[in-house]
Amino acid sequence: MTYGDAFPIKICGLSTLETLEAALVAGAGMIGLNFHPKSPRYVTPQRAVELAAQARGRTGIVALVVDYAPEQAAELARIVQPDWMQLHGKETPEQVAAIRAATGLPVMKALGVANAADLDQVALYHGIADRILLDAKPPKDAAYPGGHGRPFDWSLLSSLDPAFRFMLSGGLDPANVAEAIRIARPDGVDVSSGVESAPGVKDAGKIAEFVRAARSAAAQLKKAGQA
Repeated sequence: MTYGDAFPIKICGLSTLETLEAALVAGAGMIGLNFHPKSPRYVTPQRAVELAAQARGRTGIVALVVDYAPEQAAELARIVQPDWMQLHGKETPEQVAAIRAATGLPVMKALGVANAADLDQVALYHGIADRILLDAKPPKDAAYPGGHGRPFDWSLLSSLDPAFRFMLSGGLDPANVAEAIRIARPDGVDVSSGVESAPGVKDAGKIAEFVRAARSAAAQLKKAGQA
């Protein structure tokens, strides 16, 4: 997939120029830069400027933040100049709208899913966030909200309106992403720990494998829908 594809494949938590280039060469439609200090994938705004410069115009740049105030998000957006803000904390719909207004950028809101009841929150954010990312809910004692390598039951998503557009995350990797796409039928996928050799250490080979597998599965899904 390339920049601007209808089915974005996002590689999140990139922190080196080498692995960022691997994601770009593989054809990732989005790359994510993580600004949550407790995450092993954290990058400083200064480091992110360098990474974003390499990616700009070649893929969508996403700034992942957790429970930022609107003014914090606006300052980060001014420095890094991402294409998207990704909100991965406990932001309310009102806070999502405020950050969207403060930054002038489209917003992706991550919602944690562990059971069917968790999907009730989707309606609260639909129409406020520009994109919804359905992610595996983190363990209760987790220090950070995503990137734990644990999938949720994708069949839960069969209860959603077929017209609802969302991206899927949580425990995806090169071996299971095709099955996840077949079951969940998302409009894009997001991976972080599933393409790492250690927490925060991206693996270029796994990135390429993931993008290939997701691209193939998305093409099959599209073909089946047109049949």
